[in-house]
Order: sequence, then structure tokens, then C-alpha cells
Amino acid sequence: MAEIRSLDQELRTQLLDLLKGGQAHASFDDVVADMPTNLRGVVPEKLPYSAWQLLEHMRITQRDILNFSAPPTGGYHALEWPKDYWPSTPEPPIPEAWDRTVAAIRTDREQFEDLITRPEADLVKPFRWGSGQNLLRETLLIADHTAYHLGELLVLRRLLGAWKA
Repeated sequence: MAEIRSLDQELRTQLLDLLKGGQAHASFDDVVADMPTNLRGVVPEKLPYSAWQLLEHMRITQRDILNFSAPPTGGYHALEWPKDYWPSTPEPPIPEAWDRTVAAIRTDREQFEDLITRPEADLVKPFRWGSGQNLLRETLLIADHTAYHLGELLVLRRLLGAWKA
């Protein structure tokens, strides 16, 4: 007999799949893989940012949403838009920065996934802080934001001749 899943279980499963991406577009891992080191800091003509800036922006924003959704003991401390959400230079500060940022995005996503899968987590209960946000909304926000910028990063790679397909 097939297992009967509750709406809550199914919603959590779908949210996890949404965060992992790759269902309706290229996955995070595919888009960031094998990005040539010499092109990471290049800003293509008529674009305002480099691949590095997009990647680091995704990391900063996802971390901010994670911090907002599960604030540390001291509470949530808002970042200043747009200054704190974008790196100031198009080039990574050190050669290892790209790989470290990719790893941080994965780790933070896993931590966010842990928030969703906690049995006591209420997806729709508004946080005690903020202005009505809840875990469901923040999950959708991460997925939407990441998908948007992954699409930009893929196009940027195509413009630089660094995309395989």
C-alpha cells in the first residue's frame, strides 16, 4: 500500500526540491561549475556586474534570509541595501574566493533546509520579528532570488563564451 503523505509533508518535500533547483532550469551546481578563473571578474559590455559579483550577491542574500529566518541569540541585524548586498569590486579578492563562496552557498542552503524539516517548524506562523514574514515566504524568496540570478549568471557565461550548451 502506498504511503499517504500529509499536505504538510508534501509541502516540505516540494520546498526542499525547489531550493535545490534544477527542475525547470539549470541547477546551481551546473551554472557555477568550471567557470574559468580568468573570466570570474570580467564585466561584459552593457552589464553592471561580473560573475563573481552575481555569485557573491547570491551568497550574501541567502545568508541574510537565513539569518532573518533563524536569528542568532542577539537577534537579526539588517543589512543596508544595496551597499551590503553586493561586492564592491568585480574581481574575487583572492583566487579561492569563488570556491569558498560556492561552498558557503551550499552550506547555508543546507542550514535553511534544516529549518524547513524541523518537525516543530510552523511554515506559516509569522516570525515574532519582522512584519509578518514566515518560513514559507522566506523559502520561496530564496528560491526565487537564486533562480533569477542563476539565469543571469548563465547568460553572462554565454556572453563570455564560457557556457557549454
